[in-house]
Amino acid sequence: MTGTLKKILLLHASAGAGHTKAAEALDHGLRKRGFSPRIVDALAYTNPVFRRAYVRGYERMVREHPRLWATLFDFTDTPSLRPMIQSVRRLGHALSARPLVNLIEEGRFDTIVSTHFLSTEVVGELRRRRAIDARLVTVVTDYDVHTIWLSKGVDLYLVASESTRRKMLDLGVEPRKVAVTGIPVDERFVIPRDRASTRRRLGLDPDQFTVLLATSSFGFEAIERLAALLEDFQVIVICGHNEALYRRMCARRRPLHAIHRFVHNMDEMIAASDVVITKPGGLTIAEALASRVPLVFFGAIPGQEERNVRVLTEHGIGTSPGSLQGIASEIRRLSTCPTALREARERTAALACPDSVAAILEHLVGTSRGHLTSEVRI
Repeated sequence: MTGTLKKILLLHASAGAGHTKAAEALDHGLRKRGFSPRIVDALAYTNPVFRRAYVRGYERMVREHPRLWATLFDFTDTPSLRPMIQSVRRLGHALSARPLVNLIEEGRFDTIVSTHFLSTEVVGELRRRRAIDARLVTVVTDYDVHTIWLSKGVDLYLVASESTRRKMLDLGVEPRKVAVTGIPVDERFVIPRDRASTRRRLGLDPDQFTVLLATSSFGFEAIERLAALLEDFQVIVICGHNEALYRRMCARRRPLHAIHRFVHNMDEMIAASDVVITKPGGLTIAEALASRVPLVFFGAIPGQEERNVRVLTEHGIGTSPGSLQGIASEIRRLSTCPTALREARERTAALACPDSVAAILEHLVGTSRGHLTSEVRI
């Protein structure tokens, strides 16, 4: 198999965990099948000032000025402004991303897979100028598509759902350049698991209705209030890298709550849960869908996360109550109505792409999906 494709570069950007996790899922999938891709954080090959401003600027904007961010997000998504915006971005990348350009030019890769629009634009410009002849495949890591993802040098876009594909076509992308594969999630999320035995392994009560509360690094007041409203439920709280939140949650630990920092077994945490409460990032949604676990959304960032919610709502998946009380009420409804919980699971399963990695690798290396999927099940 390795003779089919000699050199594969996986590019992501450490501006939000989802882009990185998508690239890592593909990296794991390729290595399981005998390939040796190179995985690179594109931002690590940019000017340090640019890198710091890129990451911290985004975090500060969505935390302190969310409505301003929403306005900027919508403004830059205006199709008629795309040529001007792309020209400005190309100039910025030419000044700040020369190390990344050198890496790509000197690497002589056969295929480059990008899970972030920054690396797509850099590689796309090199393709447009015929500076490289590597095939460029872009994996869109959300359920809606901002025009910033589009680049003339892309050979193939791999997207989350049929509605995502239709949006790409509406933006003028040729049908032959768009394929629905689902967002890549680590294949651990598709391993069938017994919910009760998974709970026992995690030290949880196997018979309790269980809620996973997956937070972000932004703030903690709403998380604490929501946990208090759900004190009579078995709740797994993932604080991630938010150390202040972790300490505060531990200080107020409730008997039925399990508090964690960043975890490496999110697949088990989701598999143990009846419902996931989370911010609507593309990768988190895809992981829950692959695990067939219903979603309740909170704290959507204006812009892409709000659009993710809109797309999921069109499929009858997930709810986004307008208040913490509303979220708690939805959890109680699902916990007391087996029919509602079963129907939520069925809708989740209908949109899930559990073989997303296998489907993407089929496009990358031309191996039949059946063969790839059989490898996952072993």
